[in-house]
Amino acid sequence: MRVLIVDDEKNIRESIGKYLQLENIDSCPAKSGEEAITLLEKESFDAAIIDLKLPGMSGQGVLDWIQQRGLGLPSIMISAHGEIADAVAALKGGAKDYLVKPFDPAELVIKLKFLVENKRRENLVEAGLRTENSHNVLLGEAAQMKKISLQIDKIADADRNTTVLITGESGTGKEVAAREIHRRSRDAAEPFVAVNIGGIHEGLMESELFGHEKGAFTGAASRKQGLFELAGGGAIFLDEIGEMPMILQVKLLRVLQERKIRRLGGLSDIPIAARIISATNRDLEEEVREGRFREDLYFRLNVFRISLPPLRERQEDIPLLAKFILKRRGKEDYSFSSKAMEKLVSYSFHGNIRELENILERALIFCEDKIIRAEDIDIHEQNNTAERTQDGISLDEIEKQAIIDTLAACNGNRTRAAIQLGVSRKTVLNKIKIYGLR
Repeated sequence: MRVLIVDDEKNIRESIGKYLQLENIDSCPAKSGEEAITLLEKESFDAAIIDLKLPGMSGQGVLDWIQQRGLGLPSIMISAHGEIADAVAALKGGAKDYLVKPFDPAELVIKLKFLVENKRRENLVEAGLRTENSHNVLLGEAAQMKKISLQIDKIADADRNTTVLITGESGTGKEVAAREIHRRSRDAAEPFVAVNIGGIHEGLMESELFGHEKGAFTGAASRKQGLFELAGGGAIFLDEIGEMPMILQVKLLRVLQERKIRRLGGLSDIPIAARIISATNRDLEEEVREGRFREDLYFRLNVFRISLPPLRERQEDIPLLAKFILKRRGKEDYSFSSKAMEKLVSYSFHGNIRELENILERALIFCEDKIIRAEDIDIHEQNNTAERTQDGISLDEIEKQAIIDTLAACNGNRTRAAIQLGVSRKTVLNKIKIYGLR
């Protein structure tokens, strides 16, 4: 990542640059708006940090220049003046975020990484997630997928206040479908903010989603906008909505009902305009029956529903998807032998499109002469979740029981369980979802 730092104060430029360097992020300083534009004309950057008050051309002037030339450079505006009007003007003028000095450099880095990754994903969607006949290739050409494509067209044209719930197994392309709704909508130029609910610590979730005011809690050194605000008039995608704690479900319900949020520690409501799209691989109706998900929230989320089928139910799409995945990796001149494609089409793909991508990534390492053969595709029985030991017990059952026993021994502490099992906490969370553990 390479970041342009625009600030007329040398100590600010240097301190930000040094902190970014500690995070292995390259930076380039500019002491004025004019110098920033000179650099932007000659060099490329992944993001920019721009001071609002600059001698000569203002920070807003730099933003205007970036917007007029269609650079699509994610920019964070910084200022010593914490006026709401300034923040609103900066966000309307093209900034993706706004920080008031002095700010926590760690928060700056988090925001930078989030914006750059979000931009990278948007570029992927724009660059290659469509076929020649204008259908998104990750949605496929099977009859049921064409039906889903028509559903996406309808919801994209609908009012932004209409909520969408996307269901399907892990790896079926729920985020891709959400991005496609946004891309086909009249608000496609507005931000698309993706949030993995399962990946946010419960204690930080409210602040991340709704923001906080300065002094709202220990360490809240400045006001922070939440992801709902950052989405602006675009879309916010709440992935793994079934993971949301009950106390946050109540607050999300209020947001859906009133289309307003309140920052943590705040006294006033803030209207939101973003389309709200949620997704889950859980059976939310079952979650409601078991008392783990609010029924009223489920009805609010489930206004328009899109159900994505697993890849094993649309095997005719596998050749199309496989060729597209190679294209996206710059391997357009690679091909499959007939036996290799037969092997792919006959496989069950329990991990769906994500597993297909992983299998092809390994195959590219081993193939020769730009032809992927059957022996290059590692999907024999050891990859099949139905594999059984000599005692007739599946490996999945052994793994599931090991996780259950370890969680019990650690009193449900997932971090300690991950350490005991010798895997990452994220792996434990994923396995808990796959096996439906509580």
